[in-house]
Amino acid sequence: MTEKKAQPGPRELFGQEWKSPELSPRDRSLVTVASLITSGSSEQLTFHIPLARQNGVTEEETIGTITHMAFYAGWPRAMSALNVTRELFRKA
Repeated sequence: MTEKKAQPGPRELFGQEWKSPELSPRDRSLVTVASLITSGSSEQLTFHIPLARQNGVTEEETIGTITHMAFYAGWPRAMSALNVTRELFRKA
C-alpha cells in the first residue's frame, strides 16, 4: 500500500476511490451506510444518507439496510442510525 493510499484525504476518498469501477456509486453508498452503522458512527450518516439518495438509494432501501444491520451491529446502533435517518428524511 502506498503512503498516499494509507492516509487518504477527502480528495482521494471522494475523487478516485468513489469513481473506481469495482462498485457503482449506489452500491458504494450502501456499503458505506452499513459500515457507519456497524461502527456506531451515526453522526456521519448526516452526510452519507443524503449522498446515498443522490446515488439512487431509496428511502425504503435505506430503512431496509438499517433493519438488516440491526441483526449484525446490534439493536442500539441500528436505532441510533434510524433516529438520524428519520430526521434527515423529515427535512428532505
